[in-house]
Amino acid sequence: MTTAEPAPRQTARGQEADTGKEFDLAGLLAERGGERYDLHGRYMNHQLPRMLHTIGFDKVYERAEGAHFWDADGNDHLDMLAGFGVMGLGRHHPVVRKALHDVLDAGLADLTRFDCPPLPGLLAEKLLSHSPHLDRVFFGNSGTEAVETALKFARYATGRRRVLYCDHAFHGLTTGSLSVNGEDGFREGFAPLLPDTAIPLGDLEALARELKKGDVAALIVEPIQGKGVHEAPPGYLRAAQELLHRHKALLIADEVQTGLGRTGDFYAYQHEDGVEPDLVCVAKSLSGGYVPVSATLGKDWIFKKVYSSMDRVLVHSASFGANAQAMAAGLAVLHAMENEQIVAHARAMGERLKSGLQALTERYELLSEVRGRGLMIGIEFGRPKSLKLRSRWAMLQAARKGLFAQMVVVPLLQRHRILTQVSGDHLEVIKLIPPLVVDEADVDRFLEAFTSVMDDAHEGGLMWDFGKTLVKQAVAAR
Repeated sequence: MTTAEPAPRQTARGQEADTGKEFDLAGLLAERGGERYDLHGRYMNHQLPRMLHTIGFDKVYERAEGAHFWDADGNDHLDMLAGFGVMGLGRHHPVVRKALHDVLDAGLADLTRFDCPPLPGLLAEKLLSHSPHLDRVFFGNSGTEAVETALKFARYATGRRRVLYCDHAFHGLTTGSLSVNGEDGFREGFAPLLPDTAIPLGDLEALARELKKGDVAALIVEPIQGKGVHEAPPGYLRAAQELLHRHKALLIADEVQTGLGRTGDFYAYQHEDGVEPDLVCVAKSLSGGYVPVSATLGKDWIFKKVYSSMDRVLVHSASFGANAQAMAAGLAVLHAMENEQIVAHARAMGERLKSGLQALTERYELLSEVRGRGLMIGIEFGRPKSLKLRSRWAMLQAARKGLFAQMVVVPLLQRHRILTQVSGDHLEVIKLIPPLVVDEADVDRFLEAFTSVMDDAHEGGLMWDFGKTLVKQAVAAR
């Protein structure tokens, strides 16, 4: 007769004890880490590893620190992408790491749901100290959730349902934020969406026409659009704010990517005097690159209208919102930003990078424009003048717009170990959003590498052989 094995003995904190079956993360990674691309292809988005293999981005990175990471061969790579802006303080910032160790070791009674823990209040207070015209904060988990919150609050507070957004805007990919996404490629196949309306960025007449219809709750706008790195024209945000308030509508500033020092001020809207949005969305850098966290900041009267009674106390909430780890990360990020003068540093490094790139526009006919603020810079390529280059440019454009920018991104990584991105589908723009801790040596390294790649492009080197490969792939994909 056999007897069943006894259940593992549990410690006071629920851990298995004395079974020899402890979870070994390092061992798991050592055993299975080499399967990374196969695992993604088999169980997740199968197009991701396919795309990475195609363009030669299928690297194996082993460790990271600050604005750098290292591959399996020990080669140093410069990060000019910052995880799409998440790594504002770079990877594994010591202040954020310590805060997370401390909060885990504290064993707090987190997410009881029926108490008021101190960390969310402290983080809200600290965020609002950088946003003096705003009064209250809702914490969520991602940028799209911050936008969803702002959309709901604006609709409820105004009693209206339509939100205006700008052409080419990106505000997230959940259904509400997708409704204010200005890129058709993301929206296709997901209708019906909310009844919102696109207007051109900077077009005050278009805004006024829509407001006259009397059903607009708000305008949501990125002060600098992530897609293409297009900045709102000087004076636009303030004039739009005045128009909106005259028609009893709200201004929502999406600072998910531009906020927390990215553009050389704490918020990008602060570049223009007198702009005081009614709702502000932040995320990405607030996480320290560790724990997803977002915040929607707003005026007191908006929050009080949404949470108008005790019956409505949970009318808008998030299961993991304001968890202790996320709050600790956010507090540590803001502490490090203040102590290390990150905003001023980003402004200085951005000026060095932008001026260095702008100096190259006279040198390279394929380089059309350099624009942006702080450490959010767009490099746009355009039709060259010389016949030889013009024919090659036309070949790429006929196959698919955006291939030349991709042709620049690939050698930056493969030859110079610098990670960048094309700024959007069908765009000849590279977007630079490095960690805000990049230093002068990093900036100069990028400028030297970019110059080398542009020299190759104008001399008709190996880049154009790769360009032919991209053309074949683009045609085959049609």
